[in-house]
Amino acid sequence: MDTFHRAFFAPHSVAVIGASADTTKLGHAVLLNVTQYGYPGRVYPINPKADTILGLRAYPSVLAVPDEIDLAVVVIPAPLVAAAVEQCGQKGVKGVVIITAGFREVGGDGMKMERQLVDIVRQYHMRMVGPNCIGIIDTVIPLNTSFAAGMPRPGNIAFMTQSGALAQAVLDWAAGKGIGFSRFVSIGNKADCNENDFIEAWGDDPHSKVILAYLEDIRDGAAFMALAQRVGREKKTPILAIKSGTTEAGTRAISSHTGSLAGSERAYNAALKQSGVVRATSIEGLFDYSIAFAYQPVLRGNRLAVVTNAGGMGVMATDAIERAGLSIARLAPETIQSLQQKIPEIANAANPIDVRGDAYEDRYEIALRCALADPNVDAAIPILIPQELTRVKESALVIAAVAREYAPSGKTVVACFMGEERSREGVQLLTENNIPNYPFPERAVDALRAMWEYRQWLDRPSEDMPHFDFDEAAIRMTIAAVRADRRTALVESEARTIAQAIGLPVPRTKLARNAEEAITIASGIGYPVVMKIASPDILHKSDIGGVKVGIASDQDARDAFDLVTYRASRFMPDAQVWGVTVQQMIPQGKEVIIGMSRDPQFGPLLAFGMGGVYVEVLKDVTFRVAPIASRDATEMMEEIRGAPLLRGVRGEPPSDLNAVRDAILRVSQLVSTFPEIVEMDVNPLVVHRSGAVAIDVRMVIQ
Repeated sequence: MDTFHRAFFAPHSVAVIGASADTTKLGHAVLLNVTQYGYPGRVYPINPKADTILGLRAYPSVLAVPDEIDLAVVVIPAPLVAAAVEQCGQKGVKGVVIITAGFREVGGDGMKMERQLVDIVRQYHMRMVGPNCIGIIDTVIPLNTSFAAGMPRPGNIAFMTQSGALAQAVLDWAAGKGIGFSRFVSIGNKADCNENDFIEAWGDDPHSKVILAYLEDIRDGAAFMALAQRVGREKKTPILAIKSGTTEAGTRAISSHTGSLAGSERAYNAALKQSGVVRATSIEGLFDYSIAFAYQPVLRGNRLAVVTNAGGMGVMATDAIERAGLSIARLAPETIQSLQQKIPEIANAANPIDVRGDAYEDRYEIALRCALADPNVDAAIPILIPQELTRVKESALVIAAVAREYAPSGKTVVACFMGEERSREGVQLLTENNIPNYPFPERAVDALRAMWEYRQWLDRPSEDMPHFDFDEAAIRMTIAAVRADRRTALVESEARTIAQAIGLPVPRTKLARNAEEAITIASGIGYPVVMKIASPDILHKSDIGGVKVGIASDQDARDAFDLVTYRASRFMPDAQVWGVTVQQMIPQGKEVIIGMSRDPQFGPLLAFGMGGVYVEVLKDVTFRVAPIASRDATEMMEEIRGAPLLRGVRGEPPSDLNAVRDAILRVSQLVSTFPEIVEMDVNPLVVHRSGAVAIDVRMVIQ
């Protein structure tokens, strides 16, 4: 058993540093919680001013305790914490929970004190939760080291949160809903232990069927993704998360289109999706999903049956199912025939199955059993409105019994008992029998959608990342030359060199320093050509009129050279101008963008979408964290709204999607191999019926 698990999930002894007999102090609340819920280990109050607290002998310090201590909970003023933790290290304590606030979250001296704590726990090979947290609650041991009121009921949901206030609200809410937890951790400032530690521990925990997380940030994005994928896929433990703080509260100077389109929200969405983490957008949604995952088999398919005693609610559920991307199951003929024989003629035997408002529990049992026995049905939603003849309790019990019967065959059941007063007892019975209940059909459907999302990810076969042979020497030489020139933005010729080195087709291009050179180069390439201003300071050339297309003669070439250089001097007089690039004019095709912006948490965030000058207006872009596999690239192409345009519409030939996929994967490998590239755009990549050409490439390095 490792130190982390022994300290926090199997401690034989607990010391409460700051324990108090004063009922108004947190130290009293923590000690009371440790002692009153059946913790079987030894408990040591630490207080130099007391002999006994709550009937337990008190000690002046952990060093005075004659026995071994596994876990210490610290509830003393912030300036005193470091000395107490130092003594814990000397004592051989395995883990500490620092409930005390006043550290990094207040800045200044608080940050210094927190760094000191980290140094101490690492020096003594301890593990630390917090500071600035409410503690750990474990219903398995059982042990409650928090100052929260009450002890949650046992369950199979493991929950971590960065917000202590939210933790207390959730505990109170869950108690009212009858929801239980296996483990409940407030991780606070995450100075040492963070979300990755608990995901790893709970992934192997037989008591935790699902992991929930409220996160304000993720410390090590790459490690988080790897752990989440392993726990979700190998351990079959779903991870559900809500992430706050992803709106863009500020701006930064970003030169690439991708950088301006990307952001924390999109990075988290991409990373969580790739990792198999089901993301909720609200606390309500998080727990809606959690009870479905905790109580029922994970949805094995997307075909749903609805059983209802109100036709309108059946229609609403059907609408919600279709909006969620799920399917209303087509019942087998023998199922419909069986239903017609067993329920009244006025009832509806097709899906949604309407058992009518006068239905007793026997009709619910018949309809639900027939639905779940149908091979075309993966899950069922029994909807009940408490009408005059409805027997709510009895209906809840038969629904629970039928659901339990079909659970071993992987059939999922989530209920929707609507109303409040007359439904309360039935909802309680459903909860006691592990049947998730939702007050409205849309929430029941959304929970099943979350399960289907996880199932699709779970069933995806593993795929190796593709590997291309790059001219890495050329790439390194180009980057070194840019750095030697004390620049971060590559000029077009440098970016094009790297594009060629990774195997992207590019137009023939040469730099002209004067109008005569431009004419000579254009004649050599062959008209028509494109001319663009060449400057390390002008990245968005079209914004200043620095691009001229369709140049068809020597005179056009002379005029274009003069025009774009004039515009550069007028609109950006301080820009360094090297001349004008003369480029082969590529035939028209579909324009897409492939880009990358390096996210501080997760690394290279790839973007793909419809490109050209409208990319920032239409924002038809999707994201993934590199490196990606071939299937990821295919999904990116399919996710954008413009996907039908690439496949060909109204008689147009389809674009070469294989060439687009190849380009996405080559960019993925490039930005994963060279972390010094922080922003990149291939815009546009012009896609033809056969092949694709990178017309313009922009790149920024650290």
